[in-house]
Amino acid sequence: MAIIKMYAPFFSGSNWLHVLTSGKDWMVILTLILMECLLSVDNAVVLAAQTKVLPTKKQQEKSLFYGLWGAYLFRFIVIGIGTYLINFWEIKLAGSIYLFYLAWKFFYDERHPQKATAKAKNAQVKIAHEQKKKKKHWLSLFWRTVISIEAMDIVFSIDSVLAALAVSNNPVIVLIGGMIGILCMRGVAEIIIKLMDIIPELQPMAYVLIAIIALKLLLSLPPLNFELPNTVFAIIVFSILGITIIFHFLRAKHKSSN
Repeated sequence: MAIIKMYAPFFSGSNWLHVLTSGKDWMVILTLILMECLLSVDNAVVLAAQTKVLPTKKQQEKSLFYGLWGAYLFRFIVIGIGTYLINFWEIKLAGSIYLFYLAWKFFYDERHPQKATAKAKNAQVKIAHEQKKKKKHWLSLFWRTVISIEAMDIVFSIDSVLAALAVSNNPVIVLIGGMIGILCMRGVAEIIIKLMDIIPELQPMAYVLIAIIALKLLLSLPPLNFELPNTVFAIIVFSILGITIIFHFLRAKHKSSN
């Protein structure tokens, strides 16, 4: 059965034991957590903003709690499917092209901020217009908000899951990295936002990593069939992070001295 084959690694005790006791696997997991936090911090802000329509703080926290478990369930489902599909070179090629597109789009928007701002404003106007419409709903405001959070989680997580599967084909590693990353991202979203305000170079760095992942995926295609070891990739990621932080402080020091 194809479904049993897709999800069997999740229920393999030996696989979990190997991952949890492997220093190399934890290095990859930490890499995935870092990527999840950097790539999804804006998403956390959007999700938090969605809860503001609820009247009480308790309902806002409850909706995010339900949304968190829904996000975990979706990750489990999509990682199992993705682990199977990523074995086909056509899917790898499509994934590589899509990740290259994400990186290109980010830097294009950075160079053309007017167009990006116009698109954002149009989206905000559309959302405001929809909220002003008076409609009869079968569900309460709370459950409509929870469903909205789930829908946004699904859209936002596709990029993260695709990037994670390009880093590791072990679904347990991807699941642990994604789950801890989601929890960290939601729990410390404000801290991450402040950190990215202090070191704005972290955001473009995240999309440089996306481009590197796309290249990693592309090189694994036939006829090259070059597989970059996960440990080497993790070292590259943390080296780029260190270089980015050093670059920021050197640039800040240079500006202050002028």
